[in-house]
Amino acid sequence: MNRPLALLALIGLMMVCPWSRAELVVEITKGQDDAIPIAIVPFNSPTEAAASFDVAQLVSDDLARSGRFKSMARTDMIEQPHMGANIAFDDWRRLNNDYIVVGQVQLLGPDRYNIVFEVYNVLNRQRLLGYQISANKAGLRLASHQVADMVFQKILGVRGAFATRVAYVSVLGHLPNKSYQLVVADADGMNPRVVMQSNEPLMSPAWSPDGSQIMFSSSMLGNPELFVVDANGSRPKRVTFSNAASTSPTWNPKTGQSVVFVSDRGGIPKLYLMNADGTNTSELALPDKGYLIDPAWSPNGQMVAFSWRRPDGNFDIYIMDPATREIRQITRDSGKNERPSWAPDGRHIVFESTRNGQRQIWTMLADGSQAHLLTMSGHNESPNWSPK
Repeated sequence: MNRPLALLALIGLMMVCPWSRAELVVEITKGQDDAIPIAIVPFNSPTEAAASFDVAQLVSDDLARSGRFKSMARTDMIEQPHMGANIAFDDWRRLNNDYIVVGQVQLLGPDRYNIVFEVYNVLNRQRLLGYQISANKAGLRLASHQVADMVFQKILGVRGAFATRVAYVSVLGHLPNKSYQLVVADADGMNPRVVMQSNEPLMSPAWSPDGSQIMFSSSMLGNPELFVVDANGSRPKRVTFSNAASTSPTWNPKTGQSVVFVSDRGGIPKLYLMNADGTNTSELALPDKGYLIDPAWSPNGQMVAFSWRRPDGNFDIYIMDPATREIRQITRDSGKNERPSWAPDGRHIVFESTRNGQRQIWTMLADGSQAHLLTMSGHNESPNWSPK
């Protein structure tokens, strides 16, 4: 197939990509001893439609998955208040809770709901937050993630990342019948949607800072080159033109106007800097640490995560401070640990790993602790956390 026809074929596949479902398996490999005890009381839902979605449970799961909170089991709750006026603070304090979240899901109209919630400090009975979010039934999941983000930020003072998205590549089938899907899912692995599909490899997706576009690498035109596509899969555009491979793009989180990527155009894989439209490309000088790939800027632009190949051929993930050139290893597990991507809160990293045998998607805190398995079935790779 010639190059113009190959590009048209990719666009055609993109337009007919189906929705997909993924089995979510969250595996906690390490706990946090100083996790904050919190009670997320089941929200009152007077209508059957609203009651079919458990807002409080999703909020509880999000906070527990962050590693910063320990959610109280519902079986240990002696009462279930739905507003601050009904909270018996002494009882909740005796149950060793520092905070409590109460709320309701109200019916506003046909397929329109209002999530009303409050956050209280149990120890001093202070109301920290009262807010409401409206959504239709299909939007209750996103709204629940937003509730978790607001609780996280109010208590800890840093932005949550529960309402964000993750892009990754799913590989289907076996040679000679392999196919590749670019998938966008919620940060907890749910609601996966295929936005692009190709018989040629799709690799290294990277979100633009505003979350509107994804840049990725594909070898549909010979050597891997970089393309950019809207987050819904529309308007694919090629941005690199070289006789060598170009992979692993990462956007500048501050400006959104420049991209660092990996290329072997100089003979061995090195890092290069270019404008987001592919112009003004130059080599980026970094400390010589051998075979260095998969760069990822932190949201504040102060740290760079990357993969470094070990002598045995496997990879581990490192974090570098570009200002001081200090480098810190954050994975020490068997197998390949590659393609790190930062969450918007700057505290979490999503990555791919073969530590359990199959290549799957994991998350962890930026210090390497609190590893969680997001996918289990099939072969999944190249995760990237959306900026919003």
